[in-house]
Amino acid sequence: MKITTAEFIISNSEVDKCPKDILPEYAFIGRSNVGKSSLINMLTNHKNLAKTSGRPGKTQLINHFKINNNWFLVDLPGYGYAKVSKKTKSVFQQFITDYFEKREQLVCAFVLIDIRHEAQNIDLEFMEYMGESEIPFCIIFTKADKISKVKIDSHLAAYTKQMLLNNWAEMPPYFVTSATETTGKEELLAYIDQINQDVFKQDNAF
Repeated sequence: MKITTAEFIISNSEVDKCPKDILPEYAFIGRSNVGKSSLINMLTNHKNLAKTSGRPGKTQLINHFKINNNWFLVDLPGYGYAKVSKKTKSVFQQFITDYFEKREQLVCAFVLIDIRHEAQNIDLEFMEYMGESEIPFCIIFTKADKISKVKIDSHLAAYTKQMLLNNWAEMPPYFVTSATETTGKEELLAYIDQINQDVFKQDNAF
């Protein structure tokens, strides 16, 4: 799939105010400073579609971008480490939870993880919540250009082992990416494209 159009539609903190369009949605979420905005810009061929910042926690709303006029990319606030007040963080968590549990258009979430680090509890706990809530998700490992292939393989093995120890039947689908080198771009977009084709083929298609 090639992205030809990417249009910002709306930012808000209430699921009820999300777009009414009956189109499939793909949500991107991860720990603060995981490189989410850079990845989104890389996927959509835009330098500034998603705002990048050196300050963790920049994204503080549910941001909808309409892609190719037939699906939505949803940029969600990061979890953990954001330099915001406890009260603000609790609001983040509430409307993130509301989005995942109420948004019927969501067909898949992508949990972003920095491949430079070994398995982090906060990521494992978030994925456990996704699994328990029966929310379809994949993992996107970011910043693959920052470490060697040997370390990448080692960290992937560690994540697989840890998730299996946490009673997962198998490792969720995952992609290894680099926004700088566009690594994983084609594979990720092809995956989204395949899901879209399956969704539109269903009797009650979007």
